[in-house]
Amino acid sequence: MCSCIHALHGHKQGSSQPPQASPHPTTGISSWSVAQKADVGGESAGTSINHSQMLLQRLQELLRQGNASDVVLRVQAAGTDEVRVFHAHRLLLGLHSEQFRELLGNQSEVVLQESRDCAAVFDKFIRYLYCGELTVLLAQAIPLHQLATKYRVASLQRGVADYMRAHLAGGAGPAVGWYHYAVSTGDEALRQSCLQFLAWNLSAVAGSAEWGAVSPELLAQLLPRSDLVLQDELELFQALEAWLGRARPPPVVAERALRAIRYPMIPPAQLFQLQARSAALARHGPAVADLLLQAYQFHAASPLHYAKFFDVNGSAFLPRNYLAPAWGAPWVINNPARDDRSTSFQTQLGPSGHDSGRRVTWNVLFSPRWLPVSLRPVYADAAGTALPLARPEDGRPRLVVTPASSGGDAAGVSFQKTVLVGARHHGRLLVRHAYSFHQSSEEAGDFLAHADLQRRNSEYLVENALHLHLIVKPVYHTLIRTPK
Repeated sequence: MCSCIHALHGHKQGSSQPPQASPHPTTGISSWSVAQKADVGGESAGTSINHSQMLLQRLQELLRQGNASDVVLRVQAAGTDEVRVFHAHRLLLGLHSEQFRELLGNQSEVVLQESRDCAAVFDKFIRYLYCGELTVLLAQAIPLHQLATKYRVASLQRGVADYMRAHLAGGAGPAVGWYHYAVSTGDEALRQSCLQFLAWNLSAVAGSAEWGAVSPELLAQLLPRSDLVLQDELELFQALEAWLGRARPPPVVAERALRAIRYPMIPPAQLFQLQARSAALARHGPAVADLLLQAYQFHAASPLHYAKFFDVNGSAFLPRNYLAPAWGAPWVINNPARDDRSTSFQTQLGPSGHDSGRRVTWNVLFSPRWLPVSLRPVYADAAGTALPLARPEDGRPRLVVTPASSGGDAAGVSFQKTVLVGARHHGRLLVRHAYSFHQSSEEAGDFLAHADLQRRNSEYLVENALHLHLIVKPVYHTLIRTPK
């Protein structure tokens, strides 16, 4: 996958251009394009002559042929005898790069030591300095960003960082490798983008080769998060155990990671199996013995009774975004811009073993063009004057999730609702957006606020269908505390 980065972000590709005449036989200059602006009286207000494309072509030729060059760059790949030679122009290099202005000075030839990856893309880097644009492949993003950082080309730094964040959202970028690179360069925006992608797609990442490259620092950032999207908590434990087997971290790192697992979210039968078969628990069992005891106590009593003696407001008792049927359901809406749809599904009342057989039914309404009251059609004002109707495009997508009934079964429990929006990449359905709202609100106020569901190639659609996964997370509250 590749993208084109331009130095002038305001330039629009594909815009219509006036027809051009043949070049003048003597000067070689093509006929000029004219844009006229007329004032109220019809007189011409001004004429624009645009030869920018011709100038770019001349600059490309200047770089390719090396005509009138005044500096030679010898780029040597580290650890090899390979040297690439570029005949360049001091003025053009210095326009974008203060580092080049300082480096070249009065020298006519310099040797630049670069990593193999950076040396391989140095021709693209130099071309950007001449023409203000380049085409990027995924594997070239980091070396190009490194060159832009080393030679202080701020516009290219921003362009490549934007490219990386955009391709993370689409599932194309290597999130783990880019995360570690962002940490090493201090790019906080890219680091946060990588973390968010990994949290929303942890199931996919944990089953890929990238999982083995996760550092202890990155693992420590991921494990405490409540927005991890997984099949269930057992899947997270198994992924962690696989990572521990490969990474062999120090005991203190392994034990800290094992203590981040939310054992009360794992059913008792699965906890018994883990204690009997898990190599990680066999090695580090004493470090989490108190958490396992807490989980068994939580499953043995009713949540209301347990809450009388223990605090249930901690993260250990809060489900993550589990994809298992007990916590939600997928919903594929074909042709979502067409009309309103509705569905219903059931979830478990809570993660406690005491509530394993109790269900809550949820009704869901999707409307592609819901209008707030202020924009709904009004046919006449107080004086009887007809007013224009609101257009359908004035509305926005709306998703409402409500319980089918309310009763005492939900005492001491509130519900957090999460809606995941999927996007397909290389046959995998990845999470591209997530919206969360609590029991006090029936809908997410910003749901698909920027989506154009009429456009078939919208980033929110997969084969003209909206792929949602609806999740309901019960949150327990301490009602009565018994003095200890």
